[in-house]
Amino acid sequence: MIASMTGFARAAGTTGPVQWAWEVRSVNGRGFDVRLRVPNGYDAVGEVARTALQKTLARGQCQLSLNLTKPESKARVRIDEALLARLAEAVARVPVPEGIAPATMDGLLSIRGVVEAEDEAATEPDALARDLAEGVVRLVADLVEARRAEGRALAEIVAAQVARMGVLTQAAEDCPARRPEAIRARLAASVAGLLDAGGLDPERLHQEAVMMAAKADVREELDRLRAHLEAVSELLAAGGAIGRRLDFLAQELGREANTLCAKANDVALSRIGLDLKAVVEQFREQVQNVE
Repeated sequence: MIASMTGFARAAGTTGPVQWAWEVRSVNGRGFDVRLRVPNGYDAVGEVARTALQKTLARGQCQLSLNLTKPESKARVRIDEALLARLAEAVARVPVPEGIAPATMDGLLSIRGVVEAEDEAATEPDALARDLAEGVVRLVADLVEARRAEGRALAEIVAAQVARMGVLTQAAEDCPARRPEAIRARLAASVAGLLDAGGLDPERLHQEAVMMAAKADVREELDRLRAHLEAVSELLAAGGAIGRRLDFLAQELGREANTLCAKANDVALSRIGLDLKAVVEQFREQVQNVE
């Protein structure tokens, strides 16, 4: 099974009053890289997520983000009634000097410790860190599955292109222009043209004939095309992180297709070569997505 480098995954949850969500997008890349965006104070858990991706994926550019939503705190007021009572008793016992206003309830309530606000939206840091780490596990698993699903669709496209290249290679093999009698006829016509031009010594004529014969022979190109296509099929069957090797074979296929077109001195063979070049280019574009 092959995997694409393109994928998206999201893992979300709620811990206490905090809503959180991990998101990761991966696209094509020559190597592996993670761009991380997390809120202030969450760098450590972000590195945990980065490491998990590095251990699982071989290639691709990943954009990883963590979003947190914290509701507004709803403070609950708690009055220390025992402390307030003691303060009131003390105030009652102490005589108030002339000119000094007696203590009021507002004043007593403003004394530190009498009134305290409790945050109902408090979240245990350990619980949030644990849930975020568990979310990373789900996130990575979902991203792997998304890339595999994309890879399955990609494998079908690539397999069809390989089959098409095989058909075109066979068509070049069977092209009437490659038959010995056709090659001899073209050589005879070329030699006759050289003789009519005059001024060629026998040695030069022999060299020209040898060069034309070599150019007319595309057997080596066809053999290498078949070998490369067989190697591609073997890689697709094996699966895994084969993107780099497929890209190399795509370059080799393109080189042989170009040589075939350059050597073709027949319209039918040239057309086959051009069709082959087009399919090879499509194949190379697709394998850029393979991990």
